[in-house]
Amino acid sequence: MNPKLYDNHGRPTLNLRVSLTQQCNYQCPYCHREGETSPSAEMSTEEVLRIVGVAVSLGISRVKLTGGEPLLRPDILEIVRGIAGLRGLQDLSMTTNGTLLSSLAKPLRKNGLVRVNVNFPSLNVETYRTLTGGKLEDIVNGIRGAVEAGLYPVKLNMLILRGVNEKDVTRMMSFASGVGAVLQLIELEPVNISASYYASYHYPLDGVEAELERQAYRVETRRYMQNRKVYFLPKVKVEVIHPIENTDFCGSCTRLRVTSDGFLKPCLMRDDNMVDILTPMRNGANDEELKHLFIEAISRRKPYYKAATVK
Repeated sequence: MNPKLYDNHGRPTLNLRVSLTQQCNYQCPYCHREGETSPSAEMSTEEVLRIVGVAVSLGISRVKLTGGEPLLRPDILEIVRGIAGLRGLQDLSMTTNGTLLSSLAKPLRKNGLVRVNVNFPSLNVETYRTLTGGKLEDIVNGIRGAVEAGLYPVKLNMLILRGVNEKDVTRMMSFASGVGAVLQLIELEPVNISASYYASYHYPLDGVEAELERQAYRVETRRYMQNRKVYFLPKVKVEVIHPIENTDFCGSCTRLRVTSDGFLKPCLMRDDNMVDILTPMRNGANDEELKHLFIEAISRRKPYYKAATVK
């Protein structure tokens, strides 16, 4: 890894998260929507590909497609194919609710998607329906389809909510093991939700993590992924993601975001330091001018919570 772009706090910019839409076929009350609050029109296929192409030309080598629900874009296969063909790209992944994966997993893999994260809060039919408004069988079929299509790894994002699903971790670990997926346990983040919702449902994962460490035969730290811990258990691999309001997360952040309406967003927690890249593009800016906008956005990156920076 030889990143070209460092912010003023010594952190490399390695990952680009591109929100393709704020539309979603689910209504999860905890969704932070990549920090977006009032998006306007979406970017076109060509605009998405050009923005990502400029990013990759600057040395950003890992791209994740997000939303909303990115699989609702009718041009999703074209977007995946276009990004996957960029020289210098090392990884192309997607976060999805998984409901459309059963039919799209194989063409997504064929067009260049490497791996996928699936939001999966519960294996209980009623709990899942209450949280998402969807059917459990749809996501289970989607997960199995993703594994069969060769997307690897398939990661199950289990957001833990107090009084809702905190007792279901062991069952989800068994499911992940059975289908050949990785389990990610995620703490609730105080982004785009009310203070009362956060206070009611936030469940700290310290106790869960201590038990995972006791059971694991190996533990790794992902340096360029907020120093999160990965626990290797005999039958399953489990990652633990603490909320962003901690110094480790911010001090190790390597992300830059593109909002669904074409702004470069240096920090999930802030809306006051974004850089509009779509308007200049539509007004005829060349690639060199777009590169300078990326560099400007990266110069605005700084830890929201003060921390020791990556060396």
